[in-house]
Amino acid sequence: MQDKDLMENELLIIKGVCDLYLHGAIESTTAEVHMAFKEALQESLNIQNKLYNLMSQKGWYKTDTAEQTKIDTTKQKFSSNQN
Repeated sequence: MQDKDLMENELLIIKGVCDLYLHGAIESTTAEVHMAFKEALQESLNIQNKLYNLMSQKGWYKTDTAEQTKIDTTKQKFSSNQN
């Protein structure tokens, strides 16, 4: 397995872990449990960010730039929903 494939797999796993920790924090019934999930989530997000940055530097994670018109349309849509 190539490095790119391994990193993609790691990124998918850490994203799943983040999702589990987020839901654990949301559904926790005590402050202590909530804090444990919140801290684990923060650590996992840091790992995810490091993986993303490394993959991006190597050109293995490409993102598309949003068109300004689409950004403006979305902003307008949500700002009108708040009124």
